[in-house]
Amino acid sequence: MSVAALWRGVLRHIGWVLGLAVIAIVVGAVLRIGDLHAFATMLEDAHPGWLLVAMTLQATTYTSVAAGWKMVLAETDTPQPLRRLYAIAVGKLFADQVIPVAGMGGNMFLVDRLGALGVGRGNAVATLLVAMIGFYAVYGICALAMLAVLWIKGLASIWIAGFVLVFLVVAIAIPRLALWIRRHGRRPVSPTLVRLASIRALLAIVGEAPKRLLVDRRLIVRVAGVNGLVFLADAGSLMVCFLALGHPVGLPVAFVAVMTASMIATLGPIPLGLGTFEAGATGMLALMGVPVEAALAATLLLRVVTLWLPLVPGFVLIRGALRDKAAQRRA
Repeated sequence: MSVAALWRGVLRHIGWVLGLAVIAIVVGAVLRIGDLHAFATMLEDAHPGWLLVAMTLQATTYTSVAAGWKMVLAETDTPQPLRRLYAIAVGKLFADQVIPVAGMGGNMFLVDRLGALGVGRGNAVATLLVAMIGFYAVYGICALAMLAVLWIKGLASIWIAGFVLVFLVVAIAIPRLALWIRRHGRRPVSPTLVRLASIRALLAIVGEAPKRLLVDRRLIVRVAGVNGLVFLADAGSLMVCFLALGHPVGLPVAFVAVMTASMIATLGPIPLGLGTFEAGATGMLALMGVPVEAALAATLLLRVVTLWLPLVPGFVLIRGALRDKAAQRRA
């Protein structure tokens, strides 16, 4: 193998290496500050019944995402059963996490799978864009709610406010960029921006979406509403993980931790938010007075039910979709 090929392989996996390194640093720091015995005991004594509750809550997140798509598709006269959209939602998680090109890996998968169900490409793209607008709208609202909770608890700072502001800029910019491209087409976009893979992917599809759906405010509000349930379910899942460890925390505390970790993972370049999510959640929980051992243990349990377990069926669904596509090409 040539040096150049070896270097390309290293670069291709550098995100995973950095993520795992951050996780190792977080775990090492927590165990150095905290009590190794207490940490191990909490994980060993975790009640599996509560973890089943957390898994059930996570199952509802895919229902919420699929319900948002179903609302849009109903407006395009190409309705789809929720069970089919649910499977796409699980597969999209795998594509979003493993191919984190500003979420475009999962978005392209969504458009492709809707097309396989008989949805016209323009309507499939509209479903994607309305869902994206609704998601980032409620994401921004939840970020502000997180800041409000910290302010009420007396924990807000100029640094946290600045972080939320940066996130809000990104949350507004992503859907606005998609809509801007939809209005102006490819030509006005800077050649520098076109070099970015996520921008090229947007350019390839957004122009096909019908305008009437993108300006339907009632539809966007409804889609945002069901996406908001995803954040609440994630916060509820973290709260249940603490119950499994025998160290209960309130929903506001869990909500702030999940939002902080999610925002850090969204802004970070590391696949799956490896390390950055764990560090963000553990750090915020510690700031709110949760013992570091319990904070890290609960966060790791949350990642099992929200990320690692769903990746297995997601991989199976993605692999099946690729097989179907390959079979269609051969036919």
